[in-house]
Amino acid sequence: MSYWHSMEWSTEGIQVVAPPKWRCFDGLVTVHWQAESQPGARGYYLAEDPRIMIFFNDVSSRVRISNENGEFSRNYRPMTRAIYIPAGMPMWTTSRSLHRFSHLNLHMHKDRLLRFLSPSVGRSAALTALRRPVEIQDIGPIETLAGLLADEIAAPSRHEVYAESLAGSIVAGLLNIPSSDDKPHNGRLTQAQMNKLLSRVDACGDYKLTIAEMAKTVGLSESWFANVFKQTTGKSPLQWQLAKRIDLAQKLLLERDLSVAEIAVQLGFTDQAHLTKAFRQVVGDTPAAWRRMQIAE
Repeated sequence: MSYWHSMEWSTEGIQVVAPPKWRCFDGLVTVHWQAESQPGARGYYLAEDPRIMIFFNDVSSRVRISNENGEFSRNYRPMTRAIYIPAGMPMWTTSRSLHRFSHLNLHMHKDRLLRFLSPSVGRSAALTALRRPVEIQDIGPIETLAGLLADEIAAPSRHEVYAESLAGSIVAGLLNIPSSDDKPHNGRLTQAQMNKLLSRVDACGDYKLTIAEMAKTVGLSESWFANVFKQTTGKSPLQWQLAKRIDLAQKLLLERDLSVAEIAVQLGFTDQAHLTKAFRQVVGDTPAAWRRMQIAE
């Protein structure tokens, strides 16, 4: 398709230091930028289609980004080496110090991406992946692919299919596309999905994820997740998390010299009474009584 990306943008304190290199393909525009950013420089970007930015140098200590109306005092994070920005998602940037940077931009028509992904992963999974932003710092082979594409943009030497294939490989390597092992079978979560979920809730420490957060972790809709989760574990997501929290409470009661009130605070319960009620619900006894019984044994 004949395509040129459309983007609303504005910058202050950012200066191009070399002519940008660019090429147009079928539903794809690739641009290699080299620029210098002053302390306090700012930028705003909003595109109608998805895009990918890959930095050839680490700017995470120098550039901050936000998707919340430029509120850098609260809603900001470091700029990673590679990011995928879904269609219609605004982005604000600010620089903390003087630096030069080089990055590759891939502007892609959303219909082209959908056509590229759907035959392999299905339309539903493709749409889910296209709506989900991605930010990674350790880009590994993606940097090699981006370097090859930047070289081909600067000095075309091969058929267009070469550059388009490099862009497709970057997309496949960066987007959060579930593997075939992540697809639920017979109304149940796969072991790969359960492993992802266990890692996610363990990282929280207090086992207090919302159903939406749990569903997002395994790449499912909230309603579908709640159904297949109960089929898999025999418990609702909230019942399962409560059981996990009580398991952890039992370990803390035995392994550390903590009061029941201190454990309640550590695990995110409202107070000691809240923990005691939940503990009795799951274990059949109060935390204090259960601890005495275990010590006596």
